[in-house]
Amino acid sequence: QVQLVESGGGLVQAGGSLRLSCAASGSIISINAMGWYRQAPGKQRELVAVWISGGSTNYADSVKGRFTISRDNAKNTVYLQMNSLKPADTAVYYCNANLRRIGRPQGDYWGQGTQVTVSS
Repeated sequence: QVQLVESGGGLVQAGGSLRLSCAASGSIISINAMGWYRQAPGKQRELVAVWISGGSTNYADSVKGRFTISRDNAKNTVYLQMNSLKPADTAVYYCNANLRRIGRPQGDYWGQGTQVTVSS
C-alpha cells in the first residue's frame, strides 16, 4: 500500500505565498518522479511542477519564476513553494508520484488533493 499525504493548502490574498507538502509512505522501492498537478473548476487537470529522479525539474509556463518544487529524499517528501500567487492559481492541487512498490510494477499514485484559493 502507498499513501500520498498532502498538506499546506488554504486561502491567501493575491501576491501571497503558500507552501504545499506531499509525503509518500508505504512499501516503496524507488520513486521516479514526484510532482504537483492542479484542477480548476471546469478545467482539465494540468501539470504544475515535477521533480524527476536525478534532480531535474519541469514547470508549467504559467508558474515559472513564481513556484519552486523541491524534494527531501530521506523523507520521500516533495514541496511546492508558491509565491506571487494569482487568482488564476486557484484550484485543487494534487500530488502525484510515479514509483515502484513491493509486488507491483511502476505506476502512478495520487494524493487526495488540497484546495488553494487566491482572492483578488
